Amino acid sequence: MSEPTTPHNSDALDSRHARLAAALRAADVNNTPIRPLRDSALELGVSTTQEDAYAVQRQVRELRTAAGDRVIGRKIGLTAAAVQRQLGVDQPDYGTLWASTAFGDGATVSLSSLIHPKIEAEVALVLEHDLHDPDLTVVDIIKATAFVLPALEIVDSRIIDWDIQLFDTVADNASAAGFVLGADPKRLDQVDLRDAVMAMTEDGRTVSQGLGSDCMGHPLNAATWLARQCCTYGDPLGAGDIILTGAVGPMVTVRQGARYEAHISGLGRVAAEFS
Repeated sequence: MSEPTTPHNSDALDSRHARLAAALRAADVNNTPIRPLRDSALELGVSTTQEDAYAVQRQVRELRTAAGDRVIGRKIGLTAAAVQRQLGVDQPDYGTLWASTAFGDGATVSLSSLIHPKIEAEVALVLEHDLHDPDLTVVDIIKATAFVLPALEIVDSRIIDWDIQLFDTVADNASAAGFVLGADPKRLDQVDLRDAVMAMTEDGRTVSQGLGSDCMGHPLNAATWLARQCCTYGDPLGAGDIILTGAVGPMVTVRQGARYEAHISGLGRVAAEFS
């Protein structure tokens, strides 16, 4: 029989979540990867459920906010069926977007703040209205979206050698590390996101290709899932939030000195260079 939950037990679990969060935050600040967090969790007697992982993620978020950073949106990960199968899950995950890791089109991103980064092309939405209904539909997403942009997401892991399972990546902010936004907004009625063709190049050589439909059938399906999850966890999306809806093609390992440019038909181009 499982041990009944009491305020004392809850406080103890929160403390253990906090220890895991502190380890992740230190890895990020010091740019030094740590061993798989799931191993540390088991040693502390913390189960490696999604609920525990999101609890750790929230504590990391509190640490980062206390240090002066600002939440400006959310990102969706694990939208590809193949990646879900690899990690043994049947749904995506999500993390926080931070003001300190947001870059504009054509930016030069320093590798000194990253460990072993990868990059992928995505569709970004910017909200005009709050989304507080846990039963919302794709129509609500359409009504709430101010405009859409092409984006590059920089993903990284504070876990050594990307040795991750679901608990590790969820706790580690869905492996988020930064993002680059295009600067030519389009209204949703100006683009066909489902059939949009994406091609990403590295120094002019094509390294990733895909379609909007590769992201859960449609990027708006991913955004709908995210909005519902945020409501479920008591942290709904709000006006002005940025949503990275998930990769529309395979991720690529970042190479020092390389320039990456993604073109998404109907949305335009977005680029970044890594120094």
